[in-house]
Amino acid sequence: MAVVDSGGRVKAWAGDAGFPTFARSSIKAIQALPLVEDGVVDRFGVSDAELAVCCASHSGEPYHVEAVLGLLGKVGLGEDALACGPHAPWHAASARALAESGAAPGRVHNNCSGKHAGMLALARLHDWPTSGYHEASHPVQRRMLAEVARWTEIPEREIEVGVDGCGVATFAVPLAALAGAFARLGSAAQRIFAAIRRHPEYVAGTERLCTDLVRATGGRVVAKVGAEGVYVATVPEEGVGIALKVEDGARRAVEPALLGVLKDLGLISAEEYASLERYAEPVLTNTRGEAVGVIRTVVSLEAARG
Repeated sequence: MAVVDSGGRVKAWAGDAGFPTFARSSIKAIQALPLVEDGVVDRFGVSDAELAVCCASHSGEPYHVEAVLGLLGKVGLGEDALACGPHAPWHAASARALAESGAAPGRVHNNCSGKHAGMLALARLHDWPTSGYHEASHPVQRRMLAEVARWTEIPEREIEVGVDGCGVATFAVPLAALAGAFARLGSAAQRIFAAIRRHPEYVAGTERLCTDLVRATGGRVVAKVGAEGVYVATVPEEGVGIALKVEDGARRAVEPALLGVLKDLGLISAEEYASLERYAEPVLTNTRGEAVGVIRTVVSLEAARG
Protein backbone atom coordinates (compact mmCIF):
# COMPACT_ATOMS: atom_id res chain seq x y z
CA MET A 1 0.00 0.00 0.00
CA ALA A 2 1.24 3.49 -0.81
CA VAL A 3 0.11 7.04 -0.02
CA VAL A 4 1.70 9.54 -2.39
CA ASP A 5 1.37 13.30 -2.84
CA SER A 6 0.98 15.12 -6.15
CA GLY A 7 4.71 15.77 -6.25
CA GLY A 8 5.42 12.05 -6.25
CA ARG A 9 6.61 11.87 -2.61
CA VAL A 10 5.68 8.68 -0.78
CA LYS A 11 4.14 9.93 2.46
CA ALA A 12 3.17 6.59 4.02
CA TRP A 13 3.21 2.93 3.14
CA ALA A 14 2.63 -0.59 4.37
CA GLY A 15 4.42 -3.55 2.89
CA ASP A 16 6.14 -2.94 -0.45
CA ALA A 17 5.16 0.42 -1.97
CA GLY A 18 7.02 -0.54 -5.13
CA PHE A 19 5.10 -3.79 -5.60
CA PRO A 20 4.25 -4.12 -9.34
CA THR A 21 0.49 -4.49 -9.64
CA PHE A 22 -1.95 -4.91 -12.50
CA ALA A 23 -4.25 -1.98 -11.88
CA ARG A 24 -7.28 -3.68 -13.42
CA SER A 25 -10.49 -1.62 -13.18
CA SER A 26 -9.06 0.84 -10.67
CA ILE A 27 -7.71 3.01 -13.51
CA LYS A 28 -10.92 3.50 -15.46
CA ALA A 29 -10.83 7.27 -14.77
CA ILE A 30 -7.45 7.39 -16.52
CA GLN A 31 -8.84 5.35 -19.40
CA ALA A 32 -11.81 7.73 -19.67
CA LEU A 33 -9.67 10.87 -19.76
CA PRO A 34 -9.14 10.76 -23.57
CA LEU A 35 -12.92 11.05 -23.95
CA VAL A 36 -12.62 14.55 -22.50
CA GLU A 37 -9.23 15.57 -23.85
CA ASP A 38 -9.70 14.28 -27.41
CA GLY A 39 -13.21 15.74 -27.71
CA VAL A 40 -15.52 12.71 -27.53
CA VAL A 41 -17.67 14.26 -24.79
CA ASP A 42 -18.27 17.49 -26.67
CA ARG A 43 -18.63 16.06 -30.17
CA PHE A 44 -21.15 13.37 -29.26
CA GLY A 45 -22.91 15.21 -26.43
CA VAL A 46 -21.93 12.70 -23.75
CA SER A 47 -23.84 13.37 -20.53
CA ASP A 48 -22.28 13.42 -17.07
CA ALA A 49 -24.01 10.13 -16.23
CA GLU A 50 -22.63 8.52 -19.39
CA LEU A 51 -19.14 9.83 -18.62
CA ALA A 52 -19.40 8.46 -15.08
CA VAL A 53 -20.45 5.03 -16.34
CA CYS A 54 -17.33 4.98 -18.54
CA CYS A 55 -15.36 4.99 -15.25
CA ALA A 56 -17.51 2.27 -13.72
CA SER A 57 -17.48 -1.29 -12.59
CA HIS A 58 -21.25 -1.04 -12.49
CA SER A 59 -23.76 -3.47 -11.03
CA GLY A 60 -25.87 -3.88 -14.17
CA GLU A 61 -28.87 -2.03 -12.79
CA PRO A 62 -31.38 -0.73 -15.37
CA TYR A 63 -30.04 2.83 -15.29
CA HIS A 64 -26.50 1.54 -15.93
CA VAL A 65 -27.71 -0.41 -18.95
CA GLU A 66 -29.64 2.63 -20.21
CA ALA A 67 -26.57 4.87 -19.93
CA VAL A 68 -24.29 2.44 -21.79
CA LEU A 69 -26.81 1.88 -24.57
CA GLY A 70 -27.37 5.65 -24.75
CA LEU A 71 -23.67 6.30 -25.27
CA LEU A 72 -23.40 3.57 -27.88
CA GLY A 73 -26.40 5.01 -29.69
CA LYS A 74 -24.81 8.46 -29.81
CA VAL A 75 -21.85 7.04 -31.75
CA GLY A 76 -24.00 4.89 -34.02
CA LEU A 77 -23.27 1.51 -32.46
CA GLY A 78 -25.20 -1.20 -30.67
CA GLU A 79 -24.52 -3.72 -27.94
CA ASP A 80 -23.03 -6.16 -30.42
CA ALA A 81 -20.05 -3.83 -30.88
CA LEU A 82 -18.96 -4.44 -27.27
CA ALA A 83 -16.07 -6.89 -26.95
CA CYS A 84 -16.72 -7.73 -23.29
CA GLY A 85 -18.47 -10.99 -22.52
CA PRO A 86 -21.94 -11.15 -20.95
CA HIS A 87 -22.58 -11.85 -17.30
CA ALA A 88 -25.58 -11.45 -15.02
CA PRO A 89 -25.98 -8.14 -13.20
CA TRP A 90 -24.16 -7.97 -9.88
CA HIS A 91 -27.22 -6.26 -8.39
CA ALA A 92 -29.32 -9.18 -7.14
CA ALA A 93 -32.73 -7.59 -7.76
CA SER A 94 -31.74 -6.59 -11.30
CA ALA A 95 -30.43 -10.09 -12.01
CA ARG A 96 -33.66 -11.59 -10.69
CA ALA A 97 -35.83 -9.23 -12.75
CA LEU A 98 -33.82 -10.03 -15.89
CA ALA A 99 -34.21 -13.78 -15.32
CA GLU A 100 -37.93 -13.45 -14.63
CA SER A 101 -38.36 -11.56 -17.90
CA GLY A 102 -36.94 -14.54 -19.76
CA ALA A 103 -34.04 -12.49 -21.15
CA ALA A 104 -30.45 -13.67 -21.01
CA PRO A 105 -27.70 -11.40 -19.69
CA GLY A 106 -26.05 -9.43 -22.46
CA ARG A 107 -22.71 -7.76 -22.98
CA VAL A 108 -24.23 -4.52 -21.77
CA HIS A 109 -24.72 -6.09 -18.33
CA ASN A 110 -20.98 -6.68 -18.02
CA ASN A 111 -19.64 -4.46 -15.25
CA CYS A 112 -17.07 -3.03 -17.70
CA SER A 113 -19.50 -2.25 -20.53
CA GLY A 114 -19.29 1.51 -19.84
CA LYS A 115 -15.52 1.50 -20.26
CA HIS A 116 -15.89 -0.47 -23.48
CA ALA A 117 -18.55 1.93 -24.79
CA GLY A 118 -16.19 4.84 -24.09
CA MET A 119 -13.38 3.12 -25.97
CA LEU A 120 -15.67 2.54 -28.93
CA ALA A 121 -16.63 6.22 -28.86
CA LEU A 122 -12.94 7.14 -28.92
CA ALA A 123 -12.43 4.92 -31.96
CA ARG A 124 -15.39 6.60 -33.69
CA LEU A 125 -13.98 10.05 -32.99
CA HIS A 126 -10.64 9.23 -34.59
CA ASP A 127 -12.11 7.11 -37.43
CA TRP A 128 -10.21 4.11 -36.11
CA PRO A 129 -11.68 0.64 -36.73
CA THR A 130 -14.14 -0.41 -34.06
CA SER A 131 -13.34 -4.08 -34.56
CA GLY A 132 -10.47 -5.24 -32.39
CA TYR A 133 -10.55 -2.07 -30.28
CA HIS A 134 -9.87 -4.20 -27.19
CA GLU A 135 -6.59 -5.64 -28.47
CA ALA A 136 -3.27 -4.26 -27.23
CA SER A 137 -2.08 -3.41 -30.75
CA HIS A 138 -5.18 -1.31 -31.59
CA PRO A 139 -4.84 2.51 -31.58
CA VAL A 140 -7.38 2.72 -28.74
CA GLN A 141 -5.26 0.56 -26.47
CA ARG A 142 -2.07 2.32 -27.55
CA ARG A 143 -3.80 5.53 -26.45
CA MET A 144 -4.68 3.90 -23.12
CA LEU A 145 -1.06 2.84 -22.58
CA ALA A 146 0.17 6.35 -23.35
CA GLU A 147 -2.29 7.80 -20.82
CA VAL A 148 -1.24 5.36 -18.10
CA ALA A 149 2.43 6.18 -18.78
CA ARG A 150 1.67 9.91 -18.62
CA TRP A 151 -0.03 9.83 -15.22
CA THR A 152 2.10 7.17 -13.54
CA GLU A 153 5.28 8.73 -14.94
CA ILE A 154 6.48 5.24 -15.91
CA PRO A 155 7.88 4.89 -19.47
CA GLU A 156 5.66 2.82 -21.75
CA ARG A 157 8.43 0.28 -22.32
CA GLU A 158 8.54 -0.43 -18.56
CA ILE A 159 4.79 -1.03 -18.19
CA GLU A 160 3.75 -4.67 -18.32
CA VAL A 161 0.63 -5.27 -20.42
CA GLY A 162 -1.79 -8.13 -19.83
CA VAL A 163 -5.39 -8.97 -20.65
CA ASP A 164 -8.10 -7.97 -18.19
CA GLY A 165 -11.15 -10.04 -17.32
CA CYS A 166 -13.27 -8.03 -19.76
CA GLY A 167 -10.84 -8.59 -22.64
CA VAL A 168 -9.05 -5.23 -22.91
CA ALA A 169 -5.45 -4.48 -22.04
CA THR A 170 -4.53 -4.02 -18.39
CA PHE A 171 -1.33 -2.45 -17.12
CA ALA A 172 1.07 -3.26 -14.27
CA VAL A 173 2.90 -0.46 -12.46
CA PRO A 174 4.36 -0.07 -8.95
CA LEU A 175 1.79 0.78 -6.27
CA ALA A 176 3.54 4.08 -5.50
CA ALA A 177 3.32 5.11 -9.16
CA LEU A 178 -0.38 4.24 -9.21
CA ALA A 179 -1.01 6.27 -6.05
CA GLY A 180 0.94 9.20 -7.49
CA ALA A 181 -1.13 9.08 -10.65
CA PHE A 182 -4.32 9.54 -8.66
CA ALA A 183 -2.80 12.25 -6.47
CA ARG A 184 -2.22 14.25 -9.65
CA LEU A 185 -5.35 13.15 -11.49
CA GLY A 186 -7.71 14.15 -8.68
CA SER A 187 -7.18 17.87 -9.24
CA ALA A 188 -6.43 17.74 -12.98
CA ALA A 189 -9.28 15.66 -14.37
CA GLN A 190 -11.95 17.97 -13.05
CA ARG A 191 -14.63 17.17 -15.63
CA ILE A 192 -14.43 13.45 -14.94
CA PHE A 193 -14.46 13.77 -11.18
CA ALA A 194 -17.28 16.32 -11.35
CA ALA A 195 -19.34 13.76 -13.27
CA ILE A 196 -18.52 11.09 -10.68
CA ARG A 197 -19.50 13.40 -7.80
CA ARG A 198 -22.79 14.30 -9.49
CA HIS A 199 -23.63 10.70 -10.34
CA PRO A 200 -21.77 8.37 -7.95
CA GLU A 201 -24.41 5.68 -8.46
CA TYR A 202 -23.21 5.24 -12.05
CA VAL A 203 -19.65 4.35 -10.97
CA ALA A 204 -20.79 1.31 -8.97
CA GLY A 205 -24.41 1.10 -7.82
CA THR A 206 -26.70 0.21 -4.97
CA GLU A 207 -24.89 -0.78 -1.76
CA ARG A 208 -21.43 -0.42 -3.32
CA LEU A 209 -18.54 1.30 -1.57
CA CYS A 210 -17.33 3.29 -4.60
CA THR A 211 -20.75 4.96 -4.67
CA ASP A 212 -21.37 5.28 -0.95
CA LEU A 213 -17.91 6.69 -0.14
CA VAL A 214 -18.49 9.62 -2.50
CA ARG A 215 -21.87 10.25 -0.91
CA ALA A 216 -20.62 9.92 2.67
CA THR A 217 -17.78 12.41 2.13
CA GLY A 218 -19.69 14.82 -0.10
CA GLY A 219 -17.32 13.97 -2.95
CA ARG A 220 -14.20 14.84 -0.97
CA VAL A 221 -12.91 11.28 -1.42
CA VAL A 222 -13.29 9.37 -4.68
CA ALA A 223 -12.22 5.74 -4.86
CA LYS A 224 -12.31 2.96 -7.42
CA VAL A 225 -12.06 -0.77 -6.94
CA GLY A 226 -10.17 -3.15 -9.20
CA ALA A 227 -10.22 -6.91 -9.42
CA GLU A 228 -7.91 -9.10 -7.35
CA GLY A 229 -7.86 -6.90 -4.28
CA VAL A 230 -6.89 -3.54 -5.80
CA TYR A 231 -8.26 -0.16 -4.70
CA VAL A 232 -7.25 3.42 -5.48
CA ALA A 233 -8.48 6.66 -3.96
CA THR A 234 -7.88 10.35 -4.46
CA VAL A 235 -8.40 13.19 -2.01
CA PRO A 236 -7.79 16.28 -4.18
CA GLU A 237 -8.11 18.78 -1.32
CA GLU A 238 -5.19 17.07 0.41
CA GLY A 239 -3.26 16.44 -2.81
CA VAL A 240 -2.85 12.74 -2.08
CA GLY A 241 -3.54 9.46 -3.82
CA ILE A 242 -3.76 6.00 -2.29
CA ALA A 243 -3.20 2.63 -3.95
CA LEU A 244 -3.46 -0.68 -2.18
CA LYS A 245 -3.32 -4.33 -3.16
CA VAL A 246 -4.42 -7.29 -1.06
CA GLU A 247 -1.66 -9.74 -1.84
CA ASP A 248 -3.84 -12.83 -2.16
CA GLY A 249 -6.45 -10.96 -4.19
CA ALA A 250 -9.24 -11.48 -1.66
CA ARG A 251 -11.92 -8.86 -2.05
CA ARG A 252 -13.27 -9.27 1.49
CA ALA A 253 -10.16 -7.57 2.88
CA VAL A 254 -9.84 -4.66 0.48
CA GLU A 255 -12.78 -2.49 1.57
CA PRO A 256 -11.95 -2.63 5.30
CA ALA A 257 -8.30 -1.95 4.41
CA LEU A 258 -9.11 1.16 2.36
CA LEU A 259 -11.42 2.62 4.99
CA GLY A 260 -8.97 1.77 7.75
CA VAL A 261 -6.21 3.65 5.95
CA LEU A 262 -8.45 6.65 5.26
CA LYS A 263 -9.44 6.78 8.94
CA ASP A 264 -5.89 6.34 10.20
CA LEU A 265 -4.67 9.19 7.98
CA GLY A 266 -7.50 11.48 9.10
CA LEU A 267 -8.91 11.65 5.59
CA ILE A 268 -12.41 10.65 6.71
CA SER A 269 -14.11 11.61 9.94
CA ALA A 270 -15.32 9.26 12.64
CA GLU A 271 -18.89 10.02 11.56
CA GLU A 272 -18.14 9.23 7.92
CA TYR A 273 -16.38 6.01 8.93
CA ALA A 274 -19.36 5.01 11.07
CA SER A 275 -21.76 5.60 8.16
CA LEU A 276 -19.70 3.15 6.11
CA GLU A 277 -19.43 0.55 8.89
CA ARG A 278 -20.95 -2.25 6.78
CA TYR A 279 -17.91 -1.96 4.51
CA ALA A 280 -15.37 -1.04 7.18
CA GLU A 281 -16.20 -3.85 9.59
CA PRO A 282 -18.31 -6.41 7.73
CA VAL A 283 -19.98 -9.06 9.84
CA LEU A 284 -19.25 -12.70 9.00
CA THR A 285 -22.14 -15.15 9.19
CA ASN A 286 -22.39 -18.90 9.02
CA THR A 287 -24.86 -20.99 7.01
CA ARG A 288 -27.43 -20.51 9.77
CA GLY A 289 -27.26 -16.75 9.33
CA GLU A 290 -25.61 -16.35 12.71
CA ALA A 291 -22.99 -13.63 13.22
CA VAL A 292 -19.73 -15.42 13.97
CA GLY A 293 -17.12 -12.71 13.48
CA VAL A 294 -16.16 -9.31 12.14
CA ILE A 295 -13.40 -8.27 9.72
CA ARG A 296 -11.40 -5.39 11.19
CA THR A 297 -8.34 -3.64 9.83
CA VAL A 298 -5.27 -3.23 12.00
CA VAL A 299 -3.46 -0.32 10.36
CA SER A 300 0.30 -0.17 10.71
CA LEU A 301 1.64 2.48 8.34
CA GLU A 302 5.22 3.61 8.01
CA ALA A 303 5.55 7.34 7.44
CA ALA A 304 8.21 9.33 5.63
CA ARG A 305 10.29 11.61 7.81
CA GLY A 306 10.73 15.31 7.21
